[in-house]
Amino acid sequence: MTQLRVGPTAVECVRGDITCQPDIDAVVNAANAELRPGGGVAGAIHRAAGPGLYEECRPLAPIRPGEAVITGGHGLPNRFVIHCLGPVYGADVPSDVLLARCYRNALRLAAGRGIRSIAFPAISAGIFGYPMEAAAQVAVRTVIAALRDPSSVRLVRFVLFDGRARTMYEALLIASIGGTGSPTTTRDTRPGTTDRLVGPGGRGPY
Repeated sequence: MTQLRVGPTAVECVRGDITCQPDIDAVVNAANAELRPGGGVAGAIHRAAGPGLYEECRPLAPIRPGEAVITGGHGLPNRFVIHCLGPVYGADVPSDVLLARCYRNALRLAAGRGIRSIAFPAISAGIFGYPMEAAAQVAVRTVIAALRDPSSVRLVRFVLFDGRARTMYEALLIASIGGTGSPTTTRDTRPGTTDRLVGPGGRGPY
């Protein structure tokens, strides 16, 4: 197992389902401006959370690209959902600045609530058209930089849809944070996760 850490915070990368992360305090929703149920991550999160999530979201909408708001988890196994509106690639510009703002704002909201663990999807890399590699570079760079500031967050998990994305994030994490030897992974049999990359220092967070 390759172990990576930014100060006191472990960072891990898994292939799995963002709605099946029961050990995480807050999951991040790749939301639309109206915070409605939709396709992709937003649709999955709203289906799993139930109608109460949208009822809580309605007075918080609309949000602009780069902004984030926080709600309860409702029917999800998580205490909170942090909703971020990522940029539509090529339409909302500068796209990299707006995407980075999503990650920073999500981590700020998490710290403000004393949240200790947070799971991110690949924001904007689905129907919003952001190229996966470029989105991964922004995500990894921004999260690592943000974690160098004091925070309650002790675990950041990137939850990716497929093995290609997981491998891409893993390589970027190793290149950015460092590690010894070649990356190795362990098989995680908990629901919603498969191979994983976690943060250093002896044992993992579980």
